[in-house]
Amino acid sequence: MESQEPNVTKSPLMYSNRVPVKTILEGSTSDADTGFIGMTVVVGGWVRSSKEVRKEPVSPPSPSSSPQMAAGAAPLGTKDVSCVEILQSRIPFFRTIIRVLGGSASSPAVRQKLESLIAKPPPPSTFFLQINDGSSVSSLKVVIDSAIVPVLAGQILPTGTCVLAQGVLEKPSADEKQTIELKVEKILHVGTVEQDKYPLSRKRLPLDSLRDYPHIRPRTTTVASVTRIRSSLDFATHTFFQNHGFLHVQVPIITTTDPEGFCEKFQVTTLLGEPSKKEASIGVSDADGVSLETIKAAIKEKSSLVEQLERTDSNREVLAAALQDLRKTNELAKQVETREKSKPVTAVKPDLVNFNADFFGQQSYLTVSGRLHLESYACALGHVYSFGPRFQAKKIESTKHVAEMWTVEAEMAFSQLEDAMKCAEDYFKFLCRWILDKCSDDMEFISKRINKTVAHRLEYMASSSYDKISYKESVEILRKATDKAFETQLQWGVPLTDEHLSYLVDDHYKRPVIIYDYPKAVKPFYVRLNDDGKTVAAFEMVIPQIGTVVTGSQSEERFDILNTRIKEFDLSKDQYEWYLDLRRHGTVEHSGFSLGFDLMVLLSTGLTDVRDVIPFTRSHGKANS
Repeated sequence: MESQEPNVTKSPLMYSNRVPVKTILEGSTSDADTGFIGMTVVVGGWVRSSKEVRKEPVSPPSPSSSPQMAAGAAPLGTKDVSCVEILQSRIPFFRTIIRVLGGSASSPAVRQKLESLIAKPPPPSTFFLQINDGSSVSSLKVVIDSAIVPVLAGQILPTGTCVLAQGVLEKPSADEKQTIELKVEKILHVGTVEQDKYPLSRKRLPLDSLRDYPHIRPRTTTVASVTRIRSSLDFATHTFFQNHGFLHVQVPIITTTDPEGFCEKFQVTTLLGEPSKKEASIGVSDADGVSLETIKAAIKEKSSLVEQLERTDSNREVLAAALQDLRKTNELAKQVETREKSKPVTAVKPDLVNFNADFFGQQSYLTVSGRLHLESYACALGHVYSFGPRFQAKKIESTKHVAEMWTVEAEMAFSQLEDAMKCAEDYFKFLCRWILDKCSDDMEFISKRINKTVAHRLEYMASSSYDKISYKESVEILRKATDKAFETQLQWGVPLTDEHLSYLVDDHYKRPVIIYDYPKAVKPFYVRLNDDGKTVAAFEMVIPQIGTVVTGSQSEERFDILNTRIKEFDLSKDQYEWYLDLRRHGTVEHSGFSLGFDLMVLLSTGLTDVRDVIPFTRSHGKANS
């Protein structure tokens, strides 16, 4: 009977020869009888858990009980065994020969020598591993028999070990929870781990402790699920805007304008950098505390000494040493002179710094918002959006804010405040529905391990209607809240604090609320002034247990009013001339909004601290990795 070739799957990954764990697990749970059983595949991943079971040595068969063996033929109906098992079964036979050849008691040295010649292989064992490659919540059971794969004999495969293996997919025994497992035939790679130093060797490390290992924490089930949900929300964002005719525009991260006017900014400069390599090579520390006049006097003195040595025809070695000393002193003088010239740069006050000598020739910052730049493209292309990091230098400890946060921004020409509110609501509901439809496995894990109500909350927010109230109405509601004592005294014209917003959405309405028409003093200069002259066309979407997730507004399209607002905010008109040009040349009504993407991930995962949903967090006093 001809032997059949092994049934080998074709990898769905174009740039790797391995099959993702998710593909195998999903294929094994389909309604139809799985076609994966019996296939030979390559699987790679990291060990989540491992167990080693040692096997009992195989006893040698008795020649008298097996006539086939006595005749030199293979026994009929017996199971194939490995070379290691055969060798182990023959060790008693080899020892009998040694005793005969070495004598019963007269030659112990000979017997010991012969015994040492027989290699003692490690006892055979079976490894049961749970392998995860990040493609799914669940792991794949991998079975490795050290008798079949002797390369692992005597090794330990603790949590964190990377394994790439080839084997056959089999159906496990009936009492197993999993529907499929990999029986390994060949080990292609083992990435060992230093178990005593590996942070995840301990089970269930708290999330706040994992923040100290941002490069390792993606291997945990929780952070892996958060990352997959974050990636899905990213894709959903582009899907929504592309499906609604928006163009994706990249706005600059470095800017010279401040669109918000209220935020502490990160300044970008090259003036306060470290000394150049050339300066460092001649000893920067030598110039510390030495005045330029002192060094010039030393140069004059050492020059006279060199001239005197040259006139008297002194020893060449003495003259060479004096010349070397003079050269070093001249280099030191140049260094100190450079330091003296750069002294104004180290001043703390910006008005004492010559920013004309900076890289961009003026003060520059990491962007707080990209909406101003986005407006210029909206006023030419219609509907545009951007997606990127935004920065605020707030020195605070907060569960909802860090220095670098990703933001989705949209801008629409020929649209008013109501249009922006409708688009923001549709986009937010689209994201909620997307997560429920596309991330069911991760949401199931999160509902079990993190937050039991998160799926219900997303479903409610995706299908319910949102209340829209003005700032004035919200103040009236808060004033009537006699059962709640607020820390901040409430009066018209002040910003609504987190506790105010929390009361409105968590206690009063118990659902998302859109608040609009804010006092002009609490919103940026570019927001359109309403007819009452006191409020502006701005809005905030507030979500229960999270707070403000979306902020938006209709921009001021009238040149005179915008010019006046720039003066009221005491902003430099020169820096905003390009922005005023959009009103000088073909002005148009336009509106837009910004969504805090990291807060959206926080909402979708049921976690409580934004630092746990950002891959590499940058917060006050900490920027690991």
